Amino acid sequence: MLKKFLKIVAIIILLLVIAAISVPYLFKDKIIAKVKTVLNEELVAKVDFSDVDISLFRHFPRVAVGLDDLQIVGTGQFAGDTLAAVKQIDVAVNLMSVIRGDKMEIYNITLSQPRIHAIVDKNGQANWNITKPDTAAVSADTSKSTFALSLQQYKIEDAWIRYEDRQGNMDLVVDGLTHQGKGDFTQDKFLLATNTVANAITFRYGLIPYLSQVRTTLDAGVEVDNTTSTYTLKDGKASLNNLQLALQGLFKFVNDTTYGMDISFKAPSTNFKDLLSLVPAVYKTDFDKIKTSGNANFDGYVKGNYNAVQMPAFGINLGVKDGFFQYPDLPKPVKNIQIALKVSNPDGVPDHTIVDMPTGHLEMDNAPVDLRLLVKTPVSDMYVDASAKGKLDLSKIKDFVKLEAGTNLSGILDADINAKGNMSAIEKQQYDKFYAAGTLQLSNMLYKSKDYPDGVQLNNLFLQFNPKNVTVKDLNGRYLGTNFEANGEVNNLLAYALKNDPLQGNLRFKADDINLDKWMGNSTSSTATTAAPDTAAAQPFAVPANLDLGLQANVGKITYAKADLTNVTGNLAVKDETVAIQHLKANALQGTMEINGSYSTKNSKTNPDINLAYNVQELDVQQTFNTFNTVQKLMPIGKFLNGKITSQLTMHGKLGKDMSPDLSTLTGDASLLLVQGFLKQFAPVDQLANTLNISQLKDLSLRDIKNYISFENGRVKVDPFKVTVNGIQMLIAGSHGFDQSLDYTLQLALPRSLMGSAGNNLVNNLASQAQSKGIPVKLGDSVHLQVLMAGNILKPSLKTDLRESANNLKSEVATLVKNQVDSAKATIKDSLNHIKNTAVNSLKDELKNQLTGKKDSGQANTGKPLENIGKQAGETVKGTLNNLFKKKSADTTKH
Repeated sequence: MLKKFLKIVAIIILLLVIAAISVPYLFKDKIIAKVKTVLNEELVAKVDFSDVDISLFRHFPRVAVGLDDLQIVGTGQFAGDTLAAVKQIDVAVNLMSVIRGDKMEIYNITLSQPRIHAIVDKNGQANWNITKPDTAAVSADTSKSTFALSLQQYKIEDAWIRYEDRQGNMDLVVDGLTHQGKGDFTQDKFLLATNTVANAITFRYGLIPYLSQVRTTLDAGVEVDNTTSTYTLKDGKASLNNLQLALQGLFKFVNDTTYGMDISFKAPSTNFKDLLSLVPAVYKTDFDKIKTSGNANFDGYVKGNYNAVQMPAFGINLGVKDGFFQYPDLPKPVKNIQIALKVSNPDGVPDHTIVDMPTGHLEMDNAPVDLRLLVKTPVSDMYVDASAKGKLDLSKIKDFVKLEAGTNLSGILDADINAKGNMSAIEKQQYDKFYAAGTLQLSNMLYKSKDYPDGVQLNNLFLQFNPKNVTVKDLNGRYLGTNFEANGEVNNLLAYALKNDPLQGNLRFKADDINLDKWMGNSTSSTATTAAPDTAAAQPFAVPANLDLGLQANVGKITYAKADLTNVTGNLAVKDETVAIQHLKANALQGTMEINGSYSTKNSKTNPDINLAYNVQELDVQQTFNTFNTVQKLMPIGKFLNGKITSQLTMHGKLGKDMSPDLSTLTGDASLLLVQGFLKQFAPVDQLANTLNISQLKDLSLRDIKNYISFENGRVKVDPFKVTVNGIQMLIAGSHGFDQSLDYTLQLALPRSLMGSAGNNLVNNLASQAQSKGIPVKLGDSVHLQVLMAGNILKPSLKTDLRESANNLKSEVATLVKNQVDSAKATIKDSLNHIKNTAVNSLKDELKNQLTGKKDSGQANTGKPLENIGKQAGETVKGTLNNLFKKKSADTTKH
């Protein structure tokens, strides 16, 4: 009995284990669909993920819930911007709380490889405000909540976070972040122990880079007070590269949009070497071996509220006195470093920010470099007082600082620049109220590195500063085999450098030979690696948002893919994250072309918008087809066509990450004129020729064929157009897909002399049937045929039958009969009109004779002229109808 009972228990346990394993998988699809539906209903964003993993064993006795490849993509003004992407979210939940359903208790959460891009746009709108407003009444009784957070620990692994405040001109990037915390989240007040490591932090405010690729750590205890949403730092210890900082203060959620803070930091050490570690070029190479001397200080604070319209007060102090450093294996030191920098804002009003650096000095091989900067009222009307003076032999940089392997730098940089005044004076063109003078010259510069193995060469760059603008007196050099030169003017360099206003200017550019394949990294040299490109890492060229430049270009030759463009002239305008191409003219592909259009990354950095309009004249079809992938999709017949083509096209759409057109987004229309050409080995036409046994349809010689096309949703629609080849008339219309599928209708007028016996037998049989009904059918020398063409361009399928000609023949017969009837009607009408006129004249004569007493000797005096006329009309109609329907046994139908 006991054995049976134990056996039953064992079976029950086994069944429970099997159920525990299988149930999550049995209902996985329903769970995934339900979660996606709920998330997309609750959020103003597009939410998607690849899988949900539910396990009773991974965190037993807790239920493990995993969410893979989560993506949250913005909508509206943030459409296409990914707010968050997480490789995996792993959550441990109390199993009994799930079963009871009254409260769900979460113990720990792990986020693996999150990628977060938080954006505040120029209007102060944040992309993380994605929750829909709750219109339902909110209960004041919080004790009835069905959610309990019994969190003991959480962890974020290998995160990338970017906070981009476009309104406040602030940018923070955190790369390689790992953060974890432990604490009893069930309590209203508890201590949260945290540990944070970030491989690289970059922080920019305005155009001043306060941190650049700085490795950062932070160990801190945080007192959490959930009743007031306040988080207080206790004994915070941070490091920025080699610089140690002590932190203290608090952070508070004032409301959903406002954050309060009162945080201060200070570097306990006064060693110059610790501060020097913040210079990336110095820190990343043999920093521990550098000899240094000198004193430094670094401290600051942030205090107040932060939201879309308010910022906290802040201050930063940085000082260096008698700084010196030298690599032990390099011959010369950088010495006499003196820096005094103070950034202050006493009340959080952005316009009250002051940047003051009265001293900036260093010496390299006894060559001094001096900098000075004062900036006030940066928002309302920026005041600047700045100067820069120094002369550097760039070839000696390697004697002071270690450069990356393979880096070569040479040239002379000589600058002496001064500027003083309010920016409004320049904006109002009151140049007498703003002082700017000086020059900057860079001569004989050559820079080579692993990223630029061919080198960038500037023979001369000469800039002249004046209150109105910066004049580019001369710019000439060589890059990737291209010799270039330019001149022009830049109108607001200071506003660009200090306020991040769009850089305005106009340049005239001239070059001899540009190989765009090299410029875009598409070179296919024999020494190039054959490894497949990393398409996942590929990103389109992003047009800078702060440029407003015009470029007048004149290039002797441009090589792109398999095409050479010569005598290239045109204008480029870079503005509002868009490059506009204006009247770009060139000789190419044995013809000429003019292009207008635009390329824009304003709406999406990953899928740029393109607009294109071109007018090309007499291009070689084969060269055009083999050069451009888009032409291969729009006009696949080009592969089998030799000759010249003239075309006008307008096109709109998007590019993919690899800078190739996203075919599903392309829309537009075009006109195509085949000036002259020869179609050979084109499968659809060859198959038609074989079906009809008409060799004249093969290897067609074509000329002056014009048609119109439009394309959308991956298909190209071809408007009806006429072709006459070897006496065969064709009317062609339909569409083909970018996938090479065909959907065309061909209407042919075939000379009967070219038709086979089956076609002629059908025609003769139909003609005989018409003759048996007394209809004198006279057929023409051609027969009409309709062909439906489907399949694809390499394997077409044709639907046609010579019997279809019967419908056309019936139409011809009906037309012939109608014509005969119309002719009869006309004959009768003419005869009746004649009879009517005769009757009127006869009545006139009869009346006259009656009045005068005369008799008509030339006519039988019947006394009934109207009756005679009526008989005559009847005979006329009868004769006409007999002629129409009379059988003519001797008449044969022409074949």
